[in-house]
Amino acid sequence: MTTLKVYKDSDTSKPLKTLTDIDSIATELHSIGVRIERWQANKALTADTSNDDIIAAYRDSVDRLMNEYGFKSCDVVALKPDHPQKAEFRKKFLDEHIHSDFEVRFFVDGKGLFYLHPNDKVYCLMCEKNDLISVPANTKHWFDMGENPNFKCIRLFTTPEGWVAQFTGNTIAKSFPTFDQF
Repeated sequence: MTTLKVYKDSDTSKPLKTLTDIDSIATELHSIGVRIERWQANKALTADTSNDDIIAAYRDSVDRLMNEYGFKSCDVVALKPDHPQKAEFRKKFLDEHIHSDFEVRFFVDGKGLFYLHPNDKVYCLMCEKNDLISVPANTKHWFDMGENPNFKCIRLFTTPEGWVAQFTGNTIAKSFPTFDQF
């Protein structure tokens, strides 16, 4: 279930609020400039559906965002629990960072936990199948895919260079529950 927990950045003992209704989550995230939407495929997908066919199944929504944000490309990325480099890939995103461009992910399958730190709060958003999240440029955040990642996402880019992580040096991520603890 898509879930948002909001914490004071200085107190991880108890969330200030927990939301599971997508409209309430969208309203809360809108207040910090983050977008969440639900998308539906225009045809049935299987585990063997090609990346091109996955993008085609969401073409109307993908094109709408590409036009709105000026994205130039999109791709599909997937990670499964048996991937030999899963720990290495997970570690790359566990520290707080920013990007000079939007970070947009649509979960075709599986789930992942985004942590957003735009102010004195941390917004922990568990995204799952059919969720789209759009994190604005220069928003402090981190991402946890868990010890046994299992997701497939469409990613949208204006430039590949804009998506390079610029780490803040803040160790706050170590204070919050991990994907597996969430």
